[in-house]
Amino acid sequence: MDLNALASTLADGRGATGVVMGVVGVALVGMLIGGFWLGKRRRDQELPPPKPEEQPPQPDHRSHVEAHDVHGDDSFPPDGRGLSPYELGDHGNEVLRRNGDERRE
Repeated sequence: MDLNALASTLADGRGATGVVMGVVGVALVGMLIGGFWLGKRRRDQELPPPKPEEQPPQPDHRSHVEAHDVHGDDSFPPDGRGLSPYELGDHGNEVLRRNGDERRE
């Protein structure tokens, strides 16, 4: 009798949707668990990070010198007020000429 009740519930259509959604849910959870497991296996195969004694030694002198691009003054006016949009223009973007630069014409 129970088998007939299950068959009629599945034949009705409403019960079949629930069963299909349950199977899809179980399959989705299985895929997520498999993805985490595969990621863990790949991470275990990677080389470990270098130890402090394996790091390259520091150079005796500075090997990198930062050179800043010289632009115009981009500070606010001395009275502390903010600039209006029409006062901004190219404020702060104009390149300052060096004394030794020749003017090209």
